[in-house]
Amino acid sequence: MNTEQQFHSVMAECRALFEKKLHDYGASWRILRPSSLTDQLFIKAKRIRSLEIKKESKVGEGIRPEFVALINYGIVGLIQLERGYVDEVDISPDEAMVLYDQHANEALELMLKKNHDYDEAWRSMRVSSYTDFILTKLQRIKEIEDLHGETLVSEGIDANYMDIINYAVFGCIKLGNF
Repeated sequence: MNTEQQFHSVMAECRALFEKKLHDYGASWRILRPSSLTDQLFIKAKRIRSLEIKKESKVGEGIRPEFVALINYGIVGLIQLERGYVDEVDISPDEAMVLYDQHANEALELMLKKNHDYDEAWRSMRVSSYTDFILTKLQRIKEIEDLHGETLVSEGIDANYMDIINYAVFGCIKLGNF
């Protein structure tokens, strides 16, 4: 499989899980404020790093499910940036899936452009580097949030979410059987 096909396979897996969670919980994530969403992403990335270093999970879930969670929460982040947070859920599962697909497609388009320019460099990288890059992106998001989005030269939070999604997809590809 080529990178685009592998990306689609990972995203199909993530989408299926997202849809099942929508069934169980609805779009309860619509209540998350930006800083809480950033912290949720941070928790997932820190757990990956911890598992990479300790080489043992006492909870039983491994690294790959956390990359899947980063992808789905990254897409939630893009939706929240677009729509803002609310005090009560304001979208149906069907509407949430339309938004999910829209942002997943945007992430794919960005990955294809960058993958062309970087000539598949991600394939030679270690999975632990994806983790570190994701943690760096999250630190940048925290700084941008603290600056209330008023940056001088940096990309916005949305660009960082897109990169987190794409690095997590690469992690899933490397850790999966594709």
